[in-house]
Amino acid sequence: MSEPRNRVIPETTVARLAVYLRVLNGLAESGRTSVSSGELASAAGVNPAGLRKDLSYLGPCGVRGVGYAVPALRERLARALGVEQARSCVLVGMGNLGSALAGYAGFGSRGFSFVGLLDADPTRVGDVVGGTAVRPVDDLEDVVAAHGVTIAVVTTPAAVAQAVCDRLVAAGVRSIVNFAPVALVVPGGVDVRQVDLSVELQVLAFLDRQKGVDVQTEQVALP
Repeated sequence: MSEPRNRVIPETTVARLAVYLRVLNGLAESGRTSVSSGELASAAGVNPAGLRKDLSYLGPCGVRGVGYAVPALRERLARALGVEQARSCVLVGMGNLGSALAGYAGFGSRGFSFVGLLDADPTRVGDVVGGTAVRPVDDLEDVVAAHGVTIAVVTTPAAVAQAVCDRLVAAGVRSIVNFAPVALVVPGGVDVRQVDLSVELQVLAFLDRQKGVDVQTEQVALP
């Protein structure tokens, strides 16, 4: 059954659909052919009602009292997320983080292939990471055009990230994952996902500190 047409799926729901797909991939690899809504929700860290609401955007998916067929739901989610076929990506900035991302095999199993690894440092050009040779950043436009790339990952220093972003957009890239610690300015129609690990650590540090404060408060309150 095809997905309902003309239904806009909220971005927060899309993020959870990607988590469900990751869980289903793991179940399929372990040989599971079916899963209950409770099991899938628990593995994804959501409640069953929220899971069912999210999946309702795809139309009828499961059978009441039986659950979901893992292969069929995987296919539905992959199609809805646009990863039923391999998506070509480029990565710009082959420092420690960029090299780690390029060498991570998990992207390939989830439908993403780095067809271009680019860096401005001539000493890195020619290095092979994850089976792909690093090319000079001057080749950016040629790589994007040759492979029809629409998704890019930026792991450059902050000082050059905007210039790299501008070149990517001009070359036809419409979606960017930005690890550089700077907000990128893009025109309408281009999506940017900002990933700042230092910010995430600061949030966790705050939450951890709050837990300590809560514990101290409880101890003081004891008679």
